[in-house]
Amino acid sequence: MKSDKNIFPIFNLIKENDIIGTWLRNSYFVTKEMSLTEHGLKHAEFVSNRALEIAKSIGLNAKHQDLILVASYTHDIGNFLSRTYHHYLGSMFLFEIFKEKIDIKDLTIIMQAVANHDKEEMKLVHPVSAVIVIADKSDVRRERVLEKDGQKIQADIHDRVNYATIENKILISIDKKTITLKLKIDTKVCPIMEYFEIFTTRMNYCRLSAEYLGYHFSLIINNFKLL
Repeated sequence: MKSDKNIFPIFNLIKENDIIGTWLRNSYFVTKEMSLTEHGLKHAEFVSNRALEIAKSIGLNAKHQDLILVASYTHDIGNFLSRTYHHYLGSMFLFEIFKEKIDIKDLTIIMQAVANHDKEEMKLVHPVSAVIVIADKSDVRRERVLEKDGQKIQADIHDRVNYATIENKILISIDKKTITLKLKIDTKVCPIMEYFEIFTTRMNYCRLSAEYLGYHFSLIINNFKLL
């Protein structure tokens, strides 16, 4: 993700901060040791790219795009200390680092989006939060699997489903007011039903977030419309 200092000044400030980079790298190693899918720099870049794509497509202004880039890039930085509370920790870390550098109104929106992205009692209060949820929860793909042993991949349903997902696209129709996640899953690796076994809650979060933005969320897997 390349940032323009004039268009996205806050995101540029984040990208140049060594602490954020260090915490992202350490979050990668911690979640790897926990046998989770990739939660480091590559996930941060994927989510921020997707979030910006959504924001631009639905017509959010440049300021909101900037805040979306910041929140999406930093949403998982708290993982290096705690997986369970990473969303809250990440939010507070951002406050401590940037309270003197980012306008408090903008920082509040960013903090709320980070804290909100991964909890059961999700409450959407701003378009920034809604976009982050869709971008984050739709990130299922083979590249996120860190395990190299094929037998171990087959033994873990999260690795299995991610490894089976060989294509992941987000399609946005302004006319139809739809946000569609289009996936291609290799059914030789896992059946489509296993996707729903682990991602039903995430798809519900995407549905609620799309509705907050005034859109309908749709899911297509292997050219079959399932939502």
